[in-house]
Amino acid sequence: MTASTSTSTHAAHLAQLNVSTLRHPLDDPRMAPFVEMLDPVNAAADGAPGFVWRLAEEGAGDATGLRPAGENVIVNLSVWETQEALWDFAYRSGHLEVMRRRREWFARHVEAHMVLWWVPAGHVPTVGEALERLAELRAQGPSPHAFTFASSYTAAEVAQHLRDAPQGRPERAAPGAWATLAGDSPGV
Repeated sequence: MTASTSTSTHAAHLAQLNVSTLRHPLDDPRMAPFVEMLDPVNAAADGAPGFVWRLAEEGAGDATGLRPAGENVIVNLSVWETQEALWDFAYRSGHLEVMRRRREWFARHVEAHMVLWWVPAGHVPTVGEALERLAELRAQGPSPHAFTFASSYTAAEVAQHLRDAPQGRPERAAPGAWATLAGDSPGV
């Protein structure tokens, strides 16, 4: 795992997961250009304004060795201070070059491959949590619980949704996490 050394004044951060199905194994020569871009792109993410945290395999600089979504699927899980910070990194930095060439290395997506959701500042999402959010987006479409750039919700909208949720309806986050995001103090 890698994290930014900056402190955040935001009460909520944006978590994102994207999954990509490899066309070839990472050690295949056809994947060499992608593999060569991993370190520079990850270093750019780590230094990008608004970056908070990203998943990396223990002892490695990235998460390509982790395969929680299938043997030929790589995952990218990160947390950002704002949606704008993530957007700027993804679409206004050197990362865009990787995205432009993705068809060379990854199969075309037939279902949602990226999901966004708000987490309380300081919460580090697990891969399991992230995969649950992606599954929910695929099954039910966008909601305040799991959304995309095209169907986004602000942290304030998610907090309001949580305040308006019927009592007794269990939320799918860690106890107290949603209460914190909604502006309430967590129960002890």
